[in-house]
Amino acid sequence: MFVLLCFLCLLAAGCGQTSETEQSGYQIWYMNKEETRLDCEYKELQAKNTEGLLKEALELLRERPEDDLHKPVLPDNVRIEGYEIEHNQLYLNFSIEYMDMPKVYEVLCRAALVRTLCQIPDIDYIGFRVDGQPLMDLKGKAVGLMNEEQFIENAGEEINAYRTADLTLYYTNEAGNRLVTQRVPMEYNSNISVEKLIVERLIAGPPYEGVYPTIPENTKLVSVSVRDGICYVNLDEGFLQTGYNVTESIPVYSIVNSLIQNTDAQKVQISINGETNRIFRESISFDTIFEKNEELVE
Repeated sequence: MFVLLCFLCLLAAGCGQTSETEQSGYQIWYMNKEETRLDCEYKELQAKNTEGLLKEALELLRERPEDDLHKPVLPDNVRIEGYEIEHNQLYLNFSIEYMDMPKVYEVLCRAALVRTLCQIPDIDYIGFRVDGQPLMDLKGKAVGLMNEEQFIENAGEEINAYRTADLTLYYTNEAGNRLVTQRVPMEYNSNISVEKLIVERLIAGPPYEGVYPTIPENTKLVSVSVRDGICYVNLDEGFLQTGYNVTESIPVYSIVNSLIQNTDAQKVQISINGETNRIFRESISFDTIFEKNEELVE
């Protein structure tokens, strides 16, 4: 929730909403002159269908912004060679010059494109290709489909360094009785710990279709830390609420398996407002230090 609130604050600040009057139109995202953060300007689009709106938005992303403190996110030498729309997924194909962008600049460029284009009806995810091939991260893995929730940064602070996390998170199946993995690539500010990123992402729910949430959506993360190979996760009372229709072990091991899979922690201790003498759904004691449970995985 903290990350989400920060993100919302950033959007509000970046879009210059200083009065009570609500802005109308689409948010078109631009780079600041220092190339350290994104800001948006509101634009009215005239097209009535998805492809028409997409063409207008791409043109605006290329044009000079109204504010002299902003600049287009795409360098002049980077061309969009084409695009495809499949179901709710937009695939953009860039010229080879895309690979010449510095890492932080490229992340901001990608974030601006995703935030702008995912506002268009029937476009929920963006895929990136360069010279016809999938865009790869620094570890040589395809970046994959992205939406605006996969770019996490701190409000009010300029970006010092971005990290890429190729997370394997554990959600649940439709029946709510087994864990199902989903690969979730994330771009996040280095000031945020990966443990915090994981738990916040689980609370927010899966970014892609095919799996289902495990943790009540009004749960708040109080704190998270790692000491001596144990990850200590402190949640508020929201975690104890009924939430989604899942078996009692699913929310607990969704957190445990996700943290152990993606960090150096070997075990996980869960507490509620700092207390471990609590019982989850009358069957699971938080006095337990949990280890990864592969038997629950589908």
